Amino acid sequence: METINAIVGAVGGFAWGPIMIALLFATGLILSIGTKIVQYRKLGYAFKLLFTKSEGEGDISPFAALMTSLSATIGTGNIAGVATAIALGGPGAVFWMWITAILGGATKFSEAVLAVKYRHTDEAGEKSGGPMYYASVGMEEKFGGNWKWLGWLFAFFAFIASVGIGNMVQSNSVAAAMNQSLGLPMWITGVILAVAVALVIIGGIKSIARVAEAIVPLMAIIYVAGSLVILFVNASAVPQAFGWIFGNAFTGKAVGGALLGTVIRFGVARGIFSNEAGLGSAPIAHAASKTNDPVRQGIIASLGSFIDTIVICTMTALVILTSAVLTMPEGVMAIRDNLNGAQLTTAAYSAQLPGFGGFIVSFGLVFFAFSTMLTWYFYGFKSLEFITSRKFAEYFKWVWVALSFVGAMSSLSFVWNISDAFNGLMAIPNLIALIALSPVVFAALKNYEKNMKK
Repeated sequence: METINAIVGAVGGFAWGPIMIALLFATGLILSIGTKIVQYRKLGYAFKLLFTKSEGEGDISPFAALMTSLSATIGTGNIAGVATAIALGGPGAVFWMWITAILGGATKFSEAVLAVKYRHTDEAGEKSGGPMYYASVGMEEKFGGNWKWLGWLFAFFAFIASVGIGNMVQSNSVAAAMNQSLGLPMWITGVILAVAVALVIIGGIKSIARVAEAIVPLMAIIYVAGSLVILFVNASAVPQAFGWIFGNAFTGKAVGGALLGTVIRFGVARGIFSNEAGLGSAPIAHAASKTNDPVRQGIIASLGSFIDTIVICTMTALVILTSAVLTMPEGVMAIRDNLNGAQLTTAAYSAQLPGFGGFIVSFGLVFFAFSTMLTWYFYGFKSLEFITSRKFAEYFKWVWVALSFVGAMSSLSFVWNISDAFNGLMAIPNLIALIALSPVVFAALKNYEKNMKK
């Protein structure tokens, strides 16, 4: 078992290590340049499209597709990931999270464009798309030959990741949070979760999207509103927080003695973990959108990184940096009781918004984790469908429900490690396809903007 753990650890170290982070960063930069920073040129237009009726084939509305993809990203990364980045890399890590999100918007745009362009209709009449399709069909159309192996590789990595990071790890987090806040036995939470998950996923993507449309905006509004109340009350400390972020982003030595490379690594890694730009999960949801234009959905998809990281992660970071839980005496960061992750975020919110602050974090985690389980079921289902068949994949829902219960009561260190590794490995086939097919994306955007001028 020790040998297996060592292998998994080595794979995970590579998947989230400097080489992969650099590749994800570079891909975002290339796509941002090629699209002339479409994610910010079209930011206002993207919000307009989000609430404009779209016509075309598909299973869910463009708004529902965005909320479904966000339900898989908003949660642990925004609440615990930001705190981890600050604790290990210092306030300067937040700046690199922003940079990742800025570039990640172009990556999300490109993923969604390709997902819609190369999607197909499955046996049940549903739209199926994502990296597994554009890495095979798209690559075959452009370069010839058989590229199905590349799509299969992505689908395999995504399927393994879905079981752990999309299900068991999430159910365990919910059970632990409910046990800590309400004293609810973990097995009871497991039963409730399994039943709730079953009631939703049995209806497929349309049912999942309806729940995501309800949960994600509501919890995001509550979380952001609570954060803004704290920042308004503590407004005098906000300029200092920004000063710490920018002041430690480029220094040779970061706070606490961390090297600059550590600041960048944790900022970029946590940013990618939070918004998943480049990993290839979000385009699976966007492929189900009702639309007749891939670029239109791509522009909407580009909002994902902005909402997830620029808005929500920034709220978390500023609340932590303006709280007494974290101080910077003589430029050296000090965190009370060596708190980290969700505990640090909870302590910061509770200290500045007694009673309600801790509620926002704990119940935010619960609802976001639940919605994450629903969306990742869809990702896992579509990945398994690609590898096998629709008929075989239909049995997966019952396995997913059972794992929801098992995960709530299990020790998941090994499951977390292996799923985290495969989550990172998803990026490899996705990045290959994104770079190779980037001319297709650039041409589609150019044609779309040309038609807009007519």
